[in-house]
Amino acid sequence: MKKDFPNEWTQTEYLQNKKDLQKQGQKVLLIDTILKPISHTDTITYNPVLLKDEPEGSVFVFYCDSGKATLDRLNEYKKKFPKHICLSLKGGRGNWRKYFQLPQEDTSN
Repeated sequence: MKKDFPNEWTQTEYLQNKKDLQKQGQKVLLIDTILKPISHTDTITYNPVLLKDEPEGSVFVFYCDSGKATLDRLNEYKKKFPKHICLSLKGGRGNWRKYFQLPQEDTSN
């Protein structure tokens, strides 16, 4: 189940990949490392003890204010959670567009 993943996802990549991976049964979590939840989306607070209990192969997308700190700590997260996929949210919380949505799929066929 572990395929190649980049070190970062943009908001668009996060939303699209979350949708696609969850259809396949793979959990994708947006993880708040700065105690500032992002409004209009589901986030969980960084807690290593609880995160280790998440299903193997779950995708952890860590964010901070700018994305720089979580990208710098990505190797640390990968070592701490070897059974999970760890990424950083590009641009962090500061780049998140709270009303952005993916285009609706055409299901009229």
